[in-house]
Amino acid sequence: MTEENDKPEAGAWERQLVEKLALASVTEARRKRRWGIFFKLLTFAYLVAILAMLMEDDLGDVAKQHKEHTALVEVKGLIAPDTEASADNIITGLRDAFKDKKTKGVILRINSPGGSAVQAGYVNDEIKRLRNKHKDIPLYAVISDMCASGGYYIASAADKIYADKASLVGSIGVLMNGFGFVETLEKLGVERRLLTAGTRKGFLDPFSPMKEEDAAHVRSLLEDIHQQFIQVVKDGRGDRLKGGDELFSGLIWTGEQSLKLGLVDELGSSSYVAREVIGVEEIKDYTHEEDVWEKWAKHLGAGATRALMGMGLFGGSAQLR
Repeated sequence: MTEENDKPEAGAWERQLVEKLALASVTEARRKRRWGIFFKLLTFAYLVAILAMLMEDDLGDVAKQHKEHTALVEVKGLIAPDTEASADNIITGLRDAFKDKKTKGVILRINSPGGSAVQAGYVNDEIKRLRNKHKDIPLYAVISDMCASGGYYIASAADKIYADKASLVGSIGVLMNGFGFVETLEKLGVERRLLTAGTRKGFLDPFSPMKEEDAAHVRSLLEDIHQQFIQVVKDGRGDRLKGGDELFSGLIWTGEQSLKLGLVDELGSSSYVAREVIGVEEIKDYTHEEDVWEKWAKHLGAGATRALMGMGLFGGSAQLR
């Protein structure tokens, strides 16, 4: 064999390298494709599982719509225009509950320290209207931890009120509070410049001295609202009230004490009322939940109101707390 024949063919190693690189590339592409298919199948299976659960929930909801049930509406937290327990939210839930033909009774479950007298009044009036319109559907208030002031203002419109033995009930009174910083400004050497149109427009200004005639005017406002509150409770509870004037002093009592005073009718939970009183253990929640846009709009409105209050265009409001 000649020396020339012993030499490898020119360019052979380059071809072998190219072939190996191409084979590796094809192998890697196949591996990626297999993993891609695997993850797509996994994602598809995950989506199918979620869809199946959603369909199951929807089917369950549809099935529940055709069953008799006890309707539940929650009143949670401070009763005010821009809160979860606003009159709009509570009334929307109540109307939906009464409108459902499968509703056998309504439970208004309350856990609230009170709040706006106006908001509580709106709900109280609407409960009376709905009870009069749907005479065959009873409405029961069930107190969990607390039903104070504005919360009790609402509860008093129910057919009956139930509570736990340790629930806090009552606080039938009205307040308006704030702070005075007159001496603080003097010590700091700050001059208060308050400009008003109206001789007594600034009577709630915390940086100005409180005049006795202004305080007397505020007390007359609170007394008027308090008397409205007392009348609402008397109208709602009637001769079931067993206490005297102490009931309307602003004090609170436990559920057991409230039972003796006639502020509540019986001790019991929501499930107890649904099962033993209404006679339908299945509970359907009608509590209104605001969507994102509703919450945004309310926060925008609340921000504007706070800005106006900061400018002194509005004063404080009476609170059933």
